[in-house]
Amino acid sequence: MAEHEIFFNEVSRFVAGTIGQPGERAFYLQVRDVKKIITVAVEKTQVDALAERVAILLRELRITEPLIAIPALPDDSAPLDLPIDEEFSVGEISISYDAERQNIEIELVEIVENEGDDMTIVRISLTLGQAVSFVKRSNALVAAGRTACPFCGGPINRSGHLCPRANGYRR
Repeated sequence: MAEHEIFFNEVSRFVAGTIGQPGERAFYLQVRDVKKIITVAVEKTQVDALAERVAILLRELRITEPLIAIPALPDDSAPLDLPIDEEFSVGEISISYDAERQNIEIELVEIVENEGDDMTIVRISLTLGQAVSFVKRSNALVAAGRTACPFCGGPINRSGHLCPRANGYRR
């Protein structure tokens, strides 16, 4: 199995975005630098978990390195860049902190169907300000979905919700 690596060291934009209506949305991560742009498909839970883990890492940095500067960047509420050409679906995501460069490193690994297939890995180096911006946008994106049922926690569709805690009765 061969690995194909794509590096983004001078990131100009890293965002999560969606296409479609709540309940039918497709989630994407999109990264851009001056030369290239890549869009990868992810699950909503992956966006939520990535934003949560990056936020935890940022909180820990503020405690362990109180003199570190985390600049505030303007909110990025623009849609995903078009055209949206999905490169691959993400299976594994890893996060690390490069103390020397003061960057958060994110690695997105492609889901590979067969063991011998080639695998693409996208490595992204974010400034701390970009990481904060990513967390804010991702949290808003995840929260903009369907309302959760107060009884079972499952999503409530426009047509209603068959709640298992209510023995299938609509609430």
